[in-house]
Amino acid sequence: MDEEFEKLFKIKVDFDDRMDTGEENELSIAQFISYYCKKKNIRHLDTTGVAKVVEYCSRIAGSQKKLSTQFSKIAELLIEADVWAEVEREPYICDRHIKKAYDEKIYRNNMLEDRMLEMYKTKKIIIDIRDRKIGRINGLSVINLGDHVFGKPSVITATTFIGHKGVINIEREVEMSGSIHDKGVMILEGYLNERFAQEAPLSLTGKICFEQSYGGVDGDSASSTELYALLSSLGDVPLKQYIAVTGSVNQKGEVQPVGGVTEKIEGFFDICSYFGLTGDQGVMIPYQNVEDLVLKDDVIDAVQKGLFHIYPVSSIEEGIEILTDRSYPDIYEGIRAKLNKYAASENQNTSSTKNGRESGNLL
Repeated sequence: MDEEFEKLFKIKVDFDDRMDTGEENELSIAQFISYYCKKKNIRHLDTTGVAKVVEYCSRIAGSQKKLSTQFSKIAELLIEADVWAEVEREPYICDRHIKKAYDEKIYRNNMLEDRMLEMYKTKKIIIDIRDRKIGRINGLSVINLGDHVFGKPSVITATTFIGHKGVINIEREVEMSGSIHDKGVMILEGYLNERFAQEAPLSLTGKICFEQSYGGVDGDSASSTELYALLSSLGDVPLKQYIAVTGSVNQKGEVQPVGGVTEKIEGFFDICSYFGLTGDQGVMIPYQNVEDLVLKDDVIDAVQKGLFHIYPVSSIEEGIEILTDRSYPDIYEGIRAKLNKYAASENQNTSSTKNGRESGNLL
C-alpha cells in the first residue's frame, strides 16, 4: 500500500509454502534430498526413506494433495535421521529412521501436551469416552505452540428449558468467547428457528458451556458439536461419548470443513488408547476434510483393525443419527413434542398471571 513500494521494488512475487502433489513435484523433493545429503556429507535415503519424507511434507502442508516447500524443516529431519541410522550402523536412511527423528522432535516439544494428557488420566479434567449421555458431547480443539501443534478434547454441555432467551453462550456472558465463536452460536439459533419455529415462536432457553475451560474460546469449529448437544437435550436423546466431533455448521444444517483435523483426531486417539480402545471409539469430521488427513501410523493401524473409526458427515441430520443410532425424523418428532409442551406450559402460566391481575383489579 506504500506509494514508494513500486519505485523501490520493481518485481513483487508471492512465494507459496505449498505445492501440489504429483510425480514431478515428488521427484523434485527426492532430488532436493539427494542434493542436501551430498552437500552435508550424510547418508543417502533408500526408497522407503524418501517416501516417508514425502509423507512428512504432506503432513506439514496439512493435506494429502499438497507438499510443503519448507525445505529447512526437511533438512532438520534429514540431519537427525542420519544420526539414528549411524546408531544402527545402517548404510542408508530408511523410513524408521525418518519416523524416529520426527517422533523425537515431537518429544522435545510436547511437554504441555503430556501435562494435559496426565490431567485426563488423573481425572483432573473430567471426560467420558465409554457411555451415552444426554446434553453432553466431546468436542475437539487444537492448541498451537508455534513449534508444536496438538489436539485436545473438550467436554461441551447443553441445558434447555422454558423461556424466550434463545441459545445463551456462557463463555460470552463472562467475556471468554471470541467473535467467531459468538457468530457460531448465533447460527445455531438460526437453524433451530427455521426447523422448529415456522408456525409459532420458539419457546426455548438453552445454555451452552465448554466445561473446565479457563483460557477463552474462539473459532466456529465446535458449532456443529454444540448443536448436537442442544438437540440431545431437547429430544432427551443420549449421545455417544466415545465419538468426538469437530466441524462448523451453517443455518441450513450443512457441516462445513475446519482446520487442524489431523491433530484433533490424534489427540482424541491418544486418550482412547491410554484408557483402552474398545472398538467403538472414533471421531466425526466434515467429509470435506478427509483429503486433509495425514495421520500417524498407530492411528492408521487402529482404523484398519476396526479399533478406531473416522466418520465423515455432510449434515447435522447424518451426524445425529451416527451419535444416537436413531433416525433423524424420530428425533425431530421428540424435539417438536417437547417444544410444544414448553409453549403450552408458558401459555398456561401467562393466562394464569393475566387472570390473577384482572381479579386483583376487580378487588
